[in-house]
Amino acid sequence: MRRTLRLVVVAVVATLGALTLTSPASAASPYCGLVWGSGPESGSVTAPTGASLNRVRAGQHACYDRLVISLTNGSSALAYTVRYGPVTGVGSGDRIPVSGGASLVISIQADGKDYTVTDPRHVVPVSGYRTFRQVVWAGSFEGETVLGVGTRAQLPFRTFLLNGPGRHETRLVIDVAHRW
Repeated sequence: MRRTLRLVVVAVVATLGALTLTSPASAASPYCGLVWGSGPESGSVTAPTGASLNRVRAGQHACYDRLVISLTNGSSALAYTVRYGPVTGVGSGDRIPVSGGASLVISIQADGKDYTVTDPRHVVPVSGYRTFRQVVWAGSFEGETVLGVGTRAQLPFRTFLLNGPGRHETRLVIDVAHRW
């Protein structure tokens, strides 16, 4: 009787253990509650808006790294595309090497010819970031400005626009998750 009871208990525990290990519950829980993807994202307009690049900065958060591109004299809408792929120079088409396992290409219909870039290979410092590896300047030509962001891997990201804080200022925000 004891032996039979012991075998039943072992069988139940083994079955529950197998169900726990194969349960998709862990896959259903997104990292930090983020439900982003890695497909291309773009702005709501496609025509240039007269914006000019003003500032680029980066920041770190608990679940993602953030790049903020400030533009002036534009509207609250912005023509932009953010996607994974090779970074190429604007006008030249020359491939620009970017550190990391993947590169995020940020193309903005905004004038950046007057924006001063001290080091095109390191637009903003991202040393020590969990996801970002490098931010490069790919140039500005005929109203299109392109930056590249080297990331640790092809990870989920999101983009959105914020107005302000200054008058006639719009900020393009790109958040890249630390992991899936």
